[in-house]
Amino acid sequence: MAERLVVIGGDAGGMAAASGARRARPDLEIVVFEKGVRTSYAACGIPFHVGGEVPDVESLVARSPEAFRSRQDIDVRLRHEAVAIDLDARTVEARDLDGETNVVLDFDQLMYGAGARPVRPDWPGVDLPHVHMAHTLADASGLATAAAGIAGRPVAVVGGGYIGLEMAEAFLARGARVTVFDIAPQLLRNLDADMAALVAAEAERLGVELLLEHHISAIEADRVVTEKGEFPADLVVLGMGVTPNGELGAAAGLATGVRGALVVDDHQQAAPGVYAAGDCCESVQRVTGRPTWIALGTVANKQARVAGANLGGGDATFPGVLGTAITKLCDTEVARTGLTMAEAADAGIDAVATVAEASTRAHYFPGNGPITVKLVHERGTRRLLGGQIVGAPGSGKRIDTVATALWAGLAVDDLVNLDLAYAPPFSPVWDPINTAARRAD
Repeated sequence: MAERLVVIGGDAGGMAAASGARRARPDLEIVVFEKGVRTSYAACGIPFHVGGEVPDVESLVARSPEAFRSRQDIDVRLRHEAVAIDLDARTVEARDLDGETNVVLDFDQLMYGAGARPVRPDWPGVDLPHVHMAHTLADASGLATAAAGIAGRPVAVVGGGYIGLEMAEAFLARGARVTVFDIAPQLLRNLDADMAALVAAEAERLGVELLLEHHISAIEADRVVTEKGEFPADLVVLGMGVTPNGELGAAAGLATGVRGALVVDDHQQAAPGVYAAGDCCESVQRVTGRPTWIALGTVANKQARVAGANLGGGDATFPGVLGTAITKLCDTEVARTGLTMAEAADAGIDAVATVAEASTRAHYFPGNGPITVKLVHERGTRRLLGGQIVGAPGSGKRIDTVATALWAGLAVDDLVNLDLAYAPPFSPVWDPINTAARRAD
């Protein structure tokens, strides 16, 4: 009888690992339980479908269940929700959501790729038909339909993180009057306050109303209710982040850590023969060496590559994360990597910040725009700890230079003489990264 791998979850973590295991082990029987109706889709593309930049929602699907079945001989069972794991008996029990029956499968190896779920508060009115999530392709289609007739009407976006900003942009593009609510005193809590303030200023310039430090208590048919007043809203988008789906693993006896995410070693192993990857599990922050939880598709796919190799008999390791991320609000690009000043303080690191304002191109070249670069380094050792960038088009991907320097363990002074490309359409003679490092020096 063939050895069996059971996979829980049919998105990035689960399916990338299953594909890797299949490449290494053509003889392996692979069964995937996925409670939804899709596999391997790009949830990060949903705001751009809603805004009209990506017209076809089906283009967000990287690989269909039929492709996994026919090309890789992976038995994908949609609408099957894993409900119990028995590590001693080596079984997984799943509920067939359509047939309303349960199936129990033995496994030799288990891949836990249950991902994360969106935060959904229990406010009165949260289940009203004009309240939408932005997590699945069904959510995307519903939002796109609602957005088609929203011009001139009020839209409330709840959450000032990446998804919230991207949804705000989507509805600005549709001509709506957009209000962003958040309980925090700033947008983008993974930036330092001074850099987040640049984004907030741009949002307000674009006509977005920012209601920060507002605690929503209820949603009604045409308004959002907070402790500071009532605000009109014909449509409400909940973009309050996600939380890891670690409960099923925890109930089976797997260890959990940050935010309830599963604890894994550097091989992505949670227990003997049990692996996990993606938004359901922890990572290690490379700068601090501490456990962290970062829900990003980049992290999920890299962890899944390691898990898949090891499920196939390999010896791969995952080296950790920096938390490198990028987004935009219309023409303002926002990026970060490593530690902010607040995160450095939380880790007990004596940090110094340097902020430099520069230009994306030569000052005389058409299309030149402002860019602000913030570098964070350790006092004394001058070890680079992190970076943040806010600026005009052409700004954001410069964060990759900082991320590479962090990965290599460079000091902030090493960035002064980095041999970065120059031509007037792309950069000043001194790239903004060089400029910020010079100022730190």
